[in-house]
Amino acid sequence: MRLPRRPRLLLPVAIALVAIVALFFLFSGIYTDYLWFDAIDYIPVFSGVLLTEIVLFLIGALLMVGIVGGNMLLAFRTRPMFGPAMFGGGSGADRYRMAIDPHRKLIFIVGMALIGLFAGSSSAGQWPTWMQFANGEKFGKTDEQFKMDLSFFMFDLPFIRMLLNFLFTAVVIAAILSAITHYLYGGFRLQSPGVHASRAARIHLSVLVGVFVLLKAVAYWIDQFDLVFSDRGFVHGASYTDVNAVLPAKNILAIIALICAALFFAAIFRPGGMLPGVSLGLLVLSAVLIGGVYPLLVEQFQVKPNQQGKEAPYIGRNITATRDAYKIGDAEVTPYTAEADPTKVQVSGDASVSGVRLLDPALVSATYEQTQRIRGFYAFADQLDVDRYPDSTGKLVDHIVGVRELTGPPQGQSNWINRHLVYTHGYGIVTAPGNKVDSGGLPDYDAKNMPVTGPLVTSTNLKESRIYFGEHENITNNYAIAGGNPNRPQELDYPETGGTGQANTTYTGAGGVPVGSFINRLFYAAKYGEVNILLSGDINDNSKILYERNPRLRIQKVAPFLTLDSNPYPAIVDGRVTWIVDAYTTSNAYPYSQSESLGEMTRDLSTDRSRVIAQQPQDKINYIRNSVKATVDAYDGTVTLYGWDANDPVLKTWSKAFPGVIRPAAEMSEDLRAHVRYPEDLFKVQRYTLSRYHITDAAAFYSGQDFWNVPNDPSQGDRNIKQPPYYLTATMPGGQPTFSLTTTFVPREGPNLAAFMAVDSTAGPNYGKLRILRMPSNTPIPGPGQAQNAFQSRFAGELNLLGVGASSVRYGNLLTLPYAGGLVYIEPVYIQVAAGGGQEPYPILQRVLVSFGSKIGVDRTLQGALAQVFSADQQTQTDENAQENQPTENNQAATALSTAISEAEKAYDDAQKALQSDPPNWVEYGKAQQRLDDALEKLKTAGAQPVPSASPTASPSASPTATPTATPTGSPTPPPAGG
Repeated sequence: MRLPRRPRLLLPVAIALVAIVALFFLFSGIYTDYLWFDAIDYIPVFSGVLLTEIVLFLIGALLMVGIVGGNMLLAFRTRPMFGPAMFGGGSGADRYRMAIDPHRKLIFIVGMALIGLFAGSSSAGQWPTWMQFANGEKFGKTDEQFKMDLSFFMFDLPFIRMLLNFLFTAVVIAAILSAITHYLYGGFRLQSPGVHASRAARIHLSVLVGVFVLLKAVAYWIDQFDLVFSDRGFVHGASYTDVNAVLPAKNILAIIALICAALFFAAIFRPGGMLPGVSLGLLVLSAVLIGGVYPLLVEQFQVKPNQQGKEAPYIGRNITATRDAYKIGDAEVTPYTAEADPTKVQVSGDASVSGVRLLDPALVSATYEQTQRIRGFYAFADQLDVDRYPDSTGKLVDHIVGVRELTGPPQGQSNWINRHLVYTHGYGIVTAPGNKVDSGGLPDYDAKNMPVTGPLVTSTNLKESRIYFGEHENITNNYAIAGGNPNRPQELDYPETGGTGQANTTYTGAGGVPVGSFINRLFYAAKYGEVNILLSGDINDNSKILYERNPRLRIQKVAPFLTLDSNPYPAIVDGRVTWIVDAYTTSNAYPYSQSESLGEMTRDLSTDRSRVIAQQPQDKINYIRNSVKATVDAYDGTVTLYGWDANDPVLKTWSKAFPGVIRPAAEMSEDLRAHVRYPEDLFKVQRYTLSRYHITDAAAFYSGQDFWNVPNDPSQGDRNIKQPPYYLTATMPGGQPTFSLTTTFVPREGPNLAAFMAVDSTAGPNYGKLRILRMPSNTPIPGPGQAQNAFQSRFAGELNLLGVGASSVRYGNLLTLPYAGGLVYIEPVYIQVAAGGGQEPYPILQRVLVSFGSKIGVDRTLQGALAQVFSADQQTQTDENAQENQPTENNQAATALSTAISEAEKAYDDAQKALQSDPPNWVEYGKAQQRLDDALEKLKTAGAQPVPSASPTASPSASPTATPTATPTGSPTPPPAGG
């Protein structure tokens, strides 16, 4: 039934309107991307990727349409002159042909358009493969099996595979659609007995199948090179079976496939189905027997009974390649005796741990939040960062660093103007030395408040504190329109006293896309679906729209060929707050190297509790280099990429593909170099790999008896989650104090310490030097879990007395350090103070635990705890000593115990009152804490272990004998800005 005339006229108009709208939104996305790249001066990336995608799209689409469409046209033009009648009458195909034939041109055009669209889109998505193939740099190294430069496997082989897959797909689709065309137009009929086909149909389809088999012959020959990635053997890479069975089988199959292809082509000249049938049978049978059964027999009867001997050369290849691919081949392993008796070591003059970082960046985030947030619409990261800055004497000291980012307008004030034009940025960087606290146990901030004040501000010459680009989800998910009218500032800068209660500002940075013109406003209104962008009178010629404001995502858009570290960190560089992000070149195509999941290798407690915007992808890699150091200016969003590993062939390849995008490392300022550190994710990948690949002997590797594990984090109880590495200044034996990234290993079976590893994290000649101290295998050195258990069982009573009432005990990061010829464990202990006024609890540093061998110390300071462990008369308190007290001494001990408990309760109450005053009296709080310390010392002297309060960290092994009778009431008010 035909439609009425008017609907028939309206239908093309409606289709045209839909097409115009779709094209408008498509163009708006491309145009706004162009404006974004132009604003940050990275047009070569935008144009390079876009032009490559367009060219690949056109080539893929035209080639696919040419192959498929050409074969369909050939099938149609070679249809029998008399149609179906030549095979004796009609069939079911006649009905389909009669329905399709009147519309065959339209169906053909639409079908080819869809096929071209899918093929072109698939080809365009392969732009990285093409760019690496076209610009590939030589490695200067060859693989063990084929003696070919590694660039063939890294850059050429993926492209060859892509091309083969494309051709396979094209030939299969062409054969299927050509067969359908022949069937519809009488080229062949499915009649009993057998298939009846015209000569043209038989020749056409034979050629297509022959081409497919010919491609299969090429694929078999290419398959031999993929054996260097095989996972058939004990390790990745070509195994004994691969080299001695699969490799010759692939070559034999390639020859057989060539013969079968020739037989299919011969069927052109010889009618009948014998040759194609023989060819197909031969191909399938040889694939099963030669390609499948033969390697299986070799593996089962030759390799498995003698696997260690047979696989030894190939395990050796894997060890060498893996150590090179993960850049751990130069790791220095040193036997370390690790003295465990503190009375046998000389510590006088050894200050290597005296200034160690005590503040835990994961725990004190809450303290920063409550003491330096200032207003509820600001926030700090859940886990702060560790960097180094000079103190008043010019000595570099580890610092805990956080930036005050914006969370959005206050509750009830969230409208479009406030979200995007008023609350546009965070403000300020907050830093504190990691090795000390003030009298109240709070961080001793040297950069704080709004505007930012403190000695670090002067020493670093900080000039710009505004945070327009950051990690908080509000900044990541929302755009800001800044600039506007400089004579009438409307952007909230920071809260202040007096007047309106806020200082306003107008953005003057170079970053951002101008949105003063109607055209730009129109396209951004379409991009965000927000008509206010087009209509708002607050947007003028000075206005700029800021988006893609997360440093990590911003760099990823500029350099899509890089893999980024999951932990950007802020630093004061050349007077500005700058985000520093480590970037990697990665691949899964390094011959013989062990392939692992990047996400699994980097997973530990820090990644579990981090709320980063984009976690590392769970893809497989077997090659990684920290080739780029990237920076993002927190004020104007400027992105800069510095080539850090100039010898990396993968980076050279991408630098050739995008000339000028990667700057030489020599252009980095000295200030920036001072804040470069060794990247966490790379270190985690390397420690994961070194847990096995510290072994270089193939036989020892096969036995696996000396494999290590990364220990579970002892603060997490029974949770099976790895302990993260820690940034801190460490001194390796015979070396100088150096800002390092450290970790420990335990044996695969057992909790003892197996090794300690550190990497130099300071830019210089030793940067990236991996050093491993290997513990004696016949001496049980306590591991982190054992040290944590010793701390908790020994001091659970004393520490939990601090956590009575509304407070609780929190254990900080357990640090392991070489010291005095042995290893010392240092752990800060916090009291998490319950805050009032609807605010969250926050931790305050109260104790430091130290363990060396079997000796343990606890004190308010690290120096005091070290003195307890290493003093000549230090004795370990035991239950047996308590049982030796005479009955006449028990009455005196009971009296002393009662007095000490009363003093402890009084001191605790006074501390709570000092916290509850408005503002909190930190001087009186410190004095009360000191009295509490004295009372606890008396408790220790009296041999008491007070009952732990209800606390999630209370040790089940504690044996309480005394209970405080008073429970403090009320909740402390968090201290004001600046603490």
